[in-house]
Amino acid sequence: MSTTPPGSASTLVDAVRASVVGRRREIERVVAALLADRHVVIEGPPGTGKSTLLRTVAHELGVGFEFVEGNAELTPARLVGHFDPARVLAEGYDADVVVDGPLASALREGALLYVEEINRVPEETLNVLITVMSEGELHVPRLGRLAAAPGFRLVAAMNPFDAIGTARISGAVYDRVCRLAVDYQSADDERSITEQAGGGDGLDPGWVGKVVELVRLTRSHPDLRVGSSVRGAIDMCAVATSLADVRGTKVTDSDVSLDAALVALSGRVRLREGANRSTEEIVEELWKTVFRRRDDPVGGEGKANAPTGATPDH
Repeated sequence: MSTTPPGSASTLVDAVRASVVGRRREIERVVAALLADRHVVIEGPPGTGKSTLLRTVAHELGVGFEFVEGNAELTPARLVGHFDPARVLAEGYDADVVVDGPLASALREGALLYVEEINRVPEETLNVLITVMSEGELHVPRLGRLAAAPGFRLVAAMNPFDAIGTARISGAVYDRVCRLAVDYQSADDERSITEQAGGGDGLDPGWVGKVVELVRLTRSHPDLRVGSSVRGAIDMCAVATSLADVRGTKVTDSDVSLDAALVALSGRVRLREGANRSTEEIVEELWKTVFRRRDDPVGGEGKANAPTGATPDH
């Protein structure tokens, strides 16, 4: 349960900021909307801390948090709940034989219902959520009316519409929620996130900064449709640390940092249609841009020795 004094919005914001790097304005907006009993949708690229922000706010508010993964298989029955068939045969249709889904649980408990990637949810399931947001209650066949307990709110996250497998959210949803758009955080914030996640623990801050720079460059490369989130930087640091230990060398060695970049980033980025290069080639190109600067007399440690699997510069 939260230790935040009831009614102290500023204290609540400070408590959330203690666990979330940066994003002061976004935190203030989400907290304000939830304290006003509004439903909230946060829209932004993957890996921008949407779920972390919402989970932290729920924790500091001291309310329950029901998680739902949005996908094409999320039917109304899975969202709401169902009658236990075996018990129905023995006891009939009764409230005691209902197996609550996350929506029913959140309604009964006055919890936050968190729907991840809401723009992957089928339309018929979205219609159930629209009804609940409009009426503050749900009518379940053979069970009757299920009213929302005080505190119930829908909080959802979604990736941009052009992400694979997503659909446009209808105006009926947007008309019932407060929307917050988020983007990737600053380089300084992403360095802090990488270090706090343990990916950069004990590593040279300058080297970690280069890792973050490499990750950020994937988002603007002309051949890439989707770049890496800060999770790529966290994984690259972790893999480089392990790889250096395996090889008995340092993370700053060229072959270690390049191989760690290929492992951590090549699967996270997505090529634009028509691109005639592999993701590995693009990651290596960006690695050279960051780790082999012209003003680096040794080419980022080890230029004389080409990294494993790399093509020497010409």
